[in-house]
Amino acid sequence: MSAKGYVIAEVKTANPEAMARYRELSTAAVQQYGGRFIVRGGASEILEGKWTPPQRMVIVEFDSVEQARRFYDSPEYGLAREARKEIAEMNMLVISGVEF
Repeated sequence: MSAKGYVIAEVKTANPEAMARYRELSTAAVQQYGGRFIVRGGASEILEGKWTPPQRMVIVEFDSVEQARRFYDSPEYGLAREARKEIAEMNMLVISGVEF
């Protein structure tokens, strides 16, 4: 069995209401590619280190890193990225989970 793949994103926007179209498109793309939201916003608390408090964090679990990449590279998620282009900044990475 391969390890799960996780897409982790930090989102910054001055206009959360304008992100509605992005959320709609990205949610549909996540679901289409078999992803499951693990974290979608919510309060965060820095426990240690020199983190900058994130405005919004999102973690999506996929069955593999390859599936997470298919989601990210998909035309469906491309539409979502285009919708948020002028209204938000995003840092995003994909990381491999631990195999059990």
